Amino acid sequence: MRFLSSDLTRNFAIGFAVGAVAILVQMSPDQLTAIPQAFAASIR
Repeated sequence: MRFLSSDLTRNFAIGFAVGAVAILVQMSPDQLTAIPQAFAASIR
């Protein structure tokens, strides 16, 4: 069971990384510079 859960975690991490890269590739540079401000605003 422990092996299955670690495998699931690894697959999720890989899928998350691939999805993040795909989103970043589709976004324009000015949108990328706006991400930190939006992130900071959501924290406040």
